[in-house]
Amino acid sequence: MAIDKSLKVKAGAVSTRSVLTRVERIEKLREADRFGEEASPFGLPKVRVRKLQLKKKKKVKGEEGK
Repeated sequence: MAIDKSLKVKAGAVSTRSVLTRVERIEKLREADRFGEEASPFGLPKVRVRKLQLKKKKKVKGEEGK
């Protein structure tokens, strides 16, 4: 069965995840030099997930008359 058009999400389920996988956390920690070669992958410190907010472009009044 297909999903009704009214139930579909317009953004296509593109949202910011609030949880990173272990591999993603290790990559972020390596970028910040907080994870070494001999460090254990268990008991990793918390890694903040930043949400991206896109700013809307403002319309210029001169373009409206064209």
